[in-house]
Amino acid sequence: MTFMINRRNFSIGAAATAFAAGIGSASAQQAFFRIGTGGTAGTYYPVGGLIANAISATGEAGVSGLVATAIASNGSVANISAVQSGAAESGFSQSDVAFWANSGTGLYEGKGKVEDLRLIATLYPETVHIVARADAGISSVADLKGKRVSVDEPGSGTIVDARLVLAAYGITEKDIEPEYLKPGPAGERLRDGALDAYFFVGGYPTGAVVELASTNAITLVPITGPEADKLLAEQKFFSSDTVPADTYKNVGETKTISVAAQWVGSAKQPEELVYNIVKSLYSEASQKALQAGHAKGKLITLENATTSAGIPFHPGAERFYREAGVLK
Repeated sequence: MTFMINRRNFSIGAAATAFAAGIGSASAQQAFFRIGTGGTAGTYYPVGGLIANAISATGEAGVSGLVATAIASNGSVANISAVQSGAAESGFSQSDVAFWANSGTGLYEGKGKVEDLRLIATLYPETVHIVARADAGISSVADLKGKRVSVDEPGSGTIVDARLVLAAYGITEKDIEPEYLKPGPAGERLRDGALDAYFFVGGYPTGAVVELASTNAITLVPITGPEADKLLAEQKFFSSDTVPADTYKNVGETKTISVAAQWVGSAKQPEELVYNIVKSLYSEASQKALQAGHAKGKLITLENATTSAGIPFHPGAERFYREAGVLK
């Protein structure tokens, strides 16, 4: 598996490394903590950068000696694989993918359990977007039949949920002309008229869709009706969700579904380190930085941290949440 480290990643790491080098004896206690995120056009990546800045030693309430970096990746499945292999200390994942990995079910059926996977924090809801060209004649999921539709890359959480949504409406990839693109390239193909719609799971507003809507007429396809109701009943990690009107230019209120974005790591990570990381994340300074830095940062709160917990908490995170009174 390849993780992409771009200029932003490097600058975060370089700044923290320079700080650590400048404090002499503290360098012996330096700890590196990589956070696998997602594609640079999505929500995971900018949120990961904010968290990495907040918890690093250079942050106002950061952990002493900690060098945290946000790393672009292919998303949930790739991040869990990286945590499992030790290629990353932590990563973001959809709650459904984390549950399947830890239990060896669903997407991980027959592949074994990722038994050491642990929850650090639930972050915010991730909305299932189906973005369509306004002139593509797509007003419902059923209208995707026969259309050119991107379901995201293999290894992403989006492709898993796209298949579940399609199946709920009796549609398979054989019924569409599937493509397997991240939101950025998918948006470019939609803009050029080479694609009719694409799936993306992430917190709204997401940069790639905002940019696309600013120059092209798009719609969001609702996920509603008895098919959606049955899906919500069968897959407990889904919740009803609504994208407010004008979240994206000229796009009305859209009823859809969502999963939870979670920050996960390995049980092998030291308890004290994770305890201090979580303590830093929910400090007043970090909370202000998150709220100012991204729309979804306002939802990364202590009250939301222990919701949708389908896998065990990391002992360090659990200790902090019990002390804070949000976990009994």
